[in-house]
Amino acid sequence: TMTANAPRDKYNAVWIIFFILGLGTLLPWNFFMTATMYFTSRLKDPPTDVLFNQTTNGTEEDGDTRNVLESKFNNVMTLCAMVPLLIFTCLNSFIHQRIPQKLRISGSLTVIFVVFLLTAILVRVDVAPLPFFTLTMIKIICINSFGAILQGSLFGLAGMLPASYTTPIMSGQGLAGTFAAFSMICALASGSALQDSAFGYFITACVVILLAIMSYLILPRMVRPHTLYTNPAEKRPVVSLTEDEAKPSVSVFNIFKQIWVMALSVCFIFTVTIGTFPAVTVEVKSTVADGGAWDTYFIPVSCFLLFNLMDWAGRSLTAVCMWPGKDSIWLPVLVGLRVVFIPLFMLCNVQPRHYLPVLFAHDAWYIIFMIFFSFSNGYLASLCMCFGPKKVPQHEAETAGAIMAFFLSLGLALGAAVSFAFRAMI
Repeated sequence: TMTANAPRDKYNAVWIIFFILGLGTLLPWNFFMTATMYFTSRLKDPPTDVLFNQTTNGTEEDGDTRNVLESKFNNVMTLCAMVPLLIFTCLNSFIHQRIPQKLRISGSLTVIFVVFLLTAILVRVDVAPLPFFTLTMIKIICINSFGAILQGSLFGLAGMLPASYTTPIMSGQGLAGTFAAFSMICALASGSALQDSAFGYFITACVVILLAIMSYLILPRMVRPHTLYTNPAEKRPVVSLTEDEAKPSVSVFNIFKQIWVMALSVCFIFTVTIGTFPAVTVEVKSTVADGGAWDTYFIPVSCFLLFNLMDWAGRSLTAVCMWPGKDSIWLPVLVGLRVVFIPLFMLCNVQPRHYLPVLFAHDAWYIIFMIFFSFSNGYLASLCMCFGPKKVPQHEAETAGAIMAFFLSLGLALGAAVSFAFRAMI
């Protein structure tokens, strides 16, 4: 049994497990998006496409030799990702009490694992462009539907624990992005075929998902006697990680009334971030390079890798520093101030452009903006996700965590929607 001064979390095992679960929720989807070039390359027509492109030339932009499936891939992918993500994160907020947590988390991970295994196998199988496109979109819907339930359930589970246990989920998700960006650069540098690098991505995703499933299954055994203490001196158990106890009924709307500042803050953070990154930031051209390696690596390094590294650093910092506090006016103020990054990136050297001047031509400006933009995204989002469930009584914390996950997803969806407008304004 646990004595009064026993360590709360032996060897930080629970922390590490939440980190792996955070990695498992986002790494598969990040790798899926990193492989976009592989997917679009499989949608190219057979050699007769010269004919095809002539017949569709009226609808294509000048100089765009992509067929309809290729040119529509990104837009349809965004739609197939965002709609299920929103619907299922919302559903999870309402029905999580009716479906056992173990089924929601391990079941979702298993489905995502099967989808990635199938995706890896398909790399080696020849499929015609249209069926391949349809199958890919069905897989995207699956990954995001079950990913939404997984993420919502995970933030709900962490919400029942002391605030510091939301940090490893956020940090694991941050590492997922960094890992994907780094893999993209390695694939570029090694010049490996699209097919080989895509196969590598999907197999890596499978391994990480398996690791997440195993971590989740050993989670209850890690903490004996299945309880975590808010304060080692108190013998009062905070939460049971094994069985879902009979909980008093909770009202989603009542809980929202208590956490709306945090919920809207996290939503706004991701609306600003996804509105500009990557839609606007990926179109910035280097003014320093004249051909050569820097041209090839400018966007992969200073846009994707830098964003993900600094975002990860920001998310992880909340493990040691939680300023401003959960009731401080400074938190929503800082969140609101991030809106300044939208015009700053628009005034960088985004090409082609029609309306706005370039005020920040030098690459250094872009890199400085990117550092502050990504670090503030990770740090402030992690703070909001940690504080949200702490604003309600213990028995409402799981639902609060699920609601926070919904507003995070809503921010992603709104950001994806406004990104088209932001790009068009330049």
